Amino acid sequence: MNKKDLKKTMQSVADILKKFNPVKDKYVSREFQTFGIHLSEKLGDTRRKGVYMKLAKTIPRAILEEALRFVIDANARNKAALFMWKLKELKAFEFQIKSDKIGRSRIKSVKKQRQLTLI
Repeated sequence: MNKKDLKKTMQSVADILKKFNPVKDKYVSREFQTFGIHLSEKLGDTRRKGVYMKLAKTIPRAILEEALRFVIDANARNKAALFMWKLKELKAFEFQIKSDKIGRSRIKSVKKQRQLTLI
């Protein structure tokens, strides 16, 4: 990756601040919240922003982006339902992101926890 490509992908702080709307982005303080709102807008399901924020917080970003790309390419009537179905197909609910005491994120398998509780 050369410097020209890097400059195209990175945004300056001034560009980000120009796009910031304090009225619209009043309650957004974390990056996963912004991505959750982005998901809800792309899927046309702005009533359930909280659900998408929770998904953005607990499910790895690569899985969410893959499901979103699938839904956008599919041109479905109910994009939100197709998105949830694709997450289920990708087995996204079997893994979740946990933060340790230092603040580092790690992926933890929920399947093992469920097996332990069933015994």
